Amino acid sequence: MSGYTAISDLELSLLLKSGDAAAFSEIYRRYSARLLVHASNKLQDLEEAKDVVHEVFFCLWNKRTELRIHSNLSGYLYAATRNKILDRFAHSKVKCAYEASLQKFLEEGDCITDQAVREHELRNLIEDEIAALPAKMRKVFEFSRKDSYSHREISALLNISEETVKKQVHNALKILKIKLTAFLF
Repeated sequence: MSGYTAISDLELSLLLKSGDAAAFSEIYRRYSARLLVHASNKLQDLEEAKDVVHEVFFCLWNKRTELRIHSNLSGYLYAATRNKILDRFAHSKVKCAYEASLQKFLEEGDCITDQAVREHELRNLIEDEIAALPAKMRKVFEFSRKDSYSHREISALLNISEETVKKQVHNALKILKIKLTAFLF
């Protein structure tokens, strides 16, 4: 292996491309410490910087047959390290956004779900209480509140006085208010 220390980066790159493990070891020996310092300065986290450098060399070995170094080995490795760091930053941003979204859902999601369940229960209770009204009162109330008919229109439909319609709606609301107040409290 000591014979590799005198070999140029370009020659090491060519040997690496042909699968020479000793050439890979020499490249690692030459550049791993420098890349670690570079990554550590950017990430401000030594363990994460070690992970980045290991990823760079892992990819270098795995993609050795496709290796195309256009300028020099040093530039290639620094660019690969920079890209891995940028990937970490992007992943970190996505992770933070996801965690914030999840936290927001956890804080508000239960409330929304609970509110929807309560609304559904209240709607069913109102429907049950309307169904329990006396038949004529229920019909007047449904024409008034569900179908949005005026008192005059209901009066004409059911052939009763407007005053009777008004009284039936008032009585229905009074009954519903009492029953629903008991449920709510």
